Amino acid sequence: MTTTATTTTARTATTLQRVDLALTLLRVVIGVIFIAHGYQKIFMYTLPGTTGAFTQMGVPFPAVAAPAIAFLELLGGAALIAGLGTRIVASLLALNMLGAIALVHLKAGFFNPNGVEFPLALLAATVALALTGAGAYALDARLNKRA
Repeated sequence: MTTTATTTTARTATTLQRVDLALTLLRVVIGVIFIAHGYQKIFMYTLPGTTGAFTQMGVPFPAVAAPAIAFLELLGGAALIAGLGTRIVASLLALNMLGAIALVHLKAGFFNPNGVEFPLALLAATVALALTGAGAYALDARLNKRA
């Protein structure tokens, strides 16, 4: 009986470590993608260029939406990598992807380059992070231990 309990405990600990590692990998990769897209909107296209593109795409209130989305993606991506405010940031990024899908990508069909395929994957990843949290290897976990 003791052997079974010890084996189950060890298996559970190993499983939790793997889940935490998987969440870290997901956070970092998705964070890098969002940082790249935020950087692109701010520094490559510039905010006026992004605002113009949002206007052409029919995004409501493009003068407000463009910088808000650009900075959400840049700073939110960094927050995901660090695992800071993960559930809130991931929720905001998920809403961002819902908006992108509904306003821009849906009319282009499923496949890339303009379809819903990529933003749908980002939506799924951010919803998963919003539901699960950052995992043990994150600033959120460190801050929660102190509280």
